[in-house]
Amino acid sequence: MTDLQRGLSSSSAAVFQCMREHVAPMLKGGGGERRLYEAMAYVLEGGGKGLRGFLVLSSSALFDVPRAYALRVAAAVELVHSYSLVHDDLPSMDDDDLRRGRVTCHKRYDEATAILVGDALLTLAFEILAQDKTHPDALVRCRLIESLARKSGAQGMVGGQMADIVAQNGTLASAEITSMQEMKTGALLFFSCVSGGILADAKQADRRALEAYARAIGLAFQIADDILDETGDEKTLGKRAGKDKDAAKATFVALLGLDGAKAKAQELIDEAIAQMARFGKKGQTMCHIAQFIIDRRK
Repeated sequence: MTDLQRGLSSSSAAVFQCMREHVAPMLKGGGGERRLYEAMAYVLEGGGKGLRGFLVLSSSALFDVPRAYALRVAAAVELVHSYSLVHDDLPSMDDDDLRRGRVTCHKRYDEATAILVGDALLTLAFEILAQDKTHPDALVRCRLIESLARKSGAQGMVGGQMADIVAQNGTLASAEITSMQEMKTGALLFFSCVSGGILADAKQADRRALEAYARAIGLAFQIADDILDETGDEKTLGKRAGKDKDAAKATFVALLGLDGAKAKAQELIDEAIAQMARFGKKGQTMCHIAQFIIDRRK
């Protein structure tokens, strides 16, 4: 295991523990709603790579932001990501039975419960951001809330998911696929990268560098996902492989071919790494994360 993989594993454990600590008190009581709390806990027990949370912690470390603040923001973005996966797995969306090697929420419980779990995880994220434990400056908290809301909503992740649904069985140009994926996948990664700058009230030049880095790795991440869907297997991925091809989804693999997509992903990662030069040694972890995004196997 590399230093980056150890760091990612340690970060993921801390972030998911923070998430679970916010759900655990709910399990101590409740009537009919207890089923919801149990299903929320089930989803979070599955863990995950925690890449978005790791990016929050790493971008915050560039500016020496207190880890306690960054950890709560990391938990918030991972809660939003977890909600999106629960809803993506529903029969009306991607119709998946497995997620992270476990039975999906709607299969373990039912569709209605899964919808409510997603709603609850999403709103819990903003509850955490609004609390003064996240940052003593209310203006900083408001900026975090506004940024995450924009990137997770109709102009971000949700809008991108809608564009993806509309694009099925259709032919899109490179610019159209890029726009769709920047919203669907790149939006939450963008927030994760820039949140450290928001927490630190960083200089404009530093924030621009983070934004450019975020745009590059966000698109590279989706291309890598498309490649894995084409070349991976269910055992390794922990979910059904080949579903994008089966659904005739618009992807960079479909547009550029496998080799072309790999070359495009590496080009984007090189762009991202170049943006970290201004941070010197402090930017090395962000550089390693960028390369990890296209080297991962799941």
